[in-house]
Amino acid sequence: MSPKPAIAITVAALALALGACGGDDAGNPDSELTPDEATAPLSDASPELVAIREQANELLGGGSAAFADRLDELQGTPVVVNNWGSWCGPCRAEFPYFQKAAISNEDAIAFLGVDTDDSDKAAETFLSELPLPYPSYTDPDRDISEEYLDHPFGLPATAFYDSRGERAFVHQGPYTSEADLQADIDRYGR
Repeated sequence: MSPKPAIAITVAALALALGACGGDDAGNPDSELTPDEATAPLSDASPELVAIREQANELLGGGSAAFADRLDELQGTPVVVNNWGSWCGPCRAEFPYFQKAAISNEDAIAFLGVDTDDSDKAAETFLSELPLPYPSYTDPDRDISEEYLDHPFGLPATAFYDSRGERAFVHQGPYTSEADLQADIDRYGR
């Protein structure tokens, strides 16, 4: 194959992979939570889940090492990890489903976010509009995404870790309903 067709194929594949996050289609922009509701403390949950709620709606640094430490701390608890970016319309559309799911499963399942290819300022603005009851780790260089979510391209993506700390499943692309997200939580979050 000559270099020109190979380059064209590579560009087309990259455009397809990134296509899920383009455009102005914000989808479902309505937040299900106020900032106060998102950060309301937990009282009847494990210390690990209480600690997550104490960091609700925060952006955390530390890269892959900090993220790995958090996963280690959560051994024994299923974890749902949503990879998002403030620039991603489908991410915005699915955020209300994650807001609701994190609240309805708050005493049994840990939720974490990974904010990829983003500036802290843009992410903070996004989170002020769609607050989360869990923290997100910053991932400007895709280190966390590639190592822990096993997907180098395209947002959103969601990884499910079982209670043994093993990645059980990665859902590529946006969730289009709360029921679909909850079905995967029920299937893989044990």
